[in-house]
Amino acid sequence: MTKAEIRLVRALADKRGREEHGLFVAEGAKLVAELRASHLRVRRIFAREGLFAGPEVETVSPQEMERLSLLKTPSDAVALVEIPRRRLDPAALAGRLTLALDDVQNPGNMGTIIRLADWFGITDIVCSEATADCFNPKVVQATMGAILRVRVHYTDLARLLAEAPALGLPVYGTFLEGDDLYDAPLTAAGIVVMGNEGRGVTPAVARTVTRKLFIPPYPADRRGSESLNVAMAAGIVCAEFRRRTGR
Repeated sequence: MTKAEIRLVRALADKRGREEHGLFVAEGAKLVAELRASHLRVRRIFAREGLFAGPEVETVSPQEMERLSLLKTPSDAVALVEIPRRRLDPAALAGRLTLALDDVQNPGNMGTIIRLADWFGITDIVCSEATADCFNPKVVQATMGAILRVRVHYTDLARLLAEAPALGLPVYGTFLEGDDLYDAPLTAAGIVVMGNEGRGVTPAVARTVTRKLFIPPYPADRRGSESLNVAMAAGIVCAEFRRRTGR
């Protein structure tokens, strides 16, 4: 393993480096094995002896893996994977449930939401340009492989959502002044907006929301936490949509 290879892996911890090289980092033998079997192109694999074989695989020592790994606890395999280039066609969202992330910043939240989308059969997530990069190493690890199955798109979110009614898609969002999630009418197809961890939904995006929802505490008059973590809220909302609409 060369110093240049170590520098390359380290450079991919930063978004600028990922954009420059067109690569992202994935760690752990299970995830790397999933990547090799997926539609994504794995450019290079650094792994402990006996884990993988092939022309793209380089066996490294435990000491070398410590220098390569971007995790607090070094993994047993590191893969460099080409970032897929995807084109968002708004018309393709018609007839389906889609998540929209409005400036969600925390990589752990981002990764968990991608994993939730995969669990609930949501194949596309549309994001504002300021939302956390889905190929950030922390996000990739938090998805537990879901990044292979969920397409994440970055766009002018307010503009996209403004076009949703023309596609027959209501735009849902969670607000304190919204209707009770468990009583409000829900449709099988639509776009569900989740806002920033601290500021919530931005004003421009809020203006596109056609149906405001509220996740009530229990009991209703209880004074507890001020809000829910955005990933928790996304899980609750997605579960209720799937429970009631049946698909």
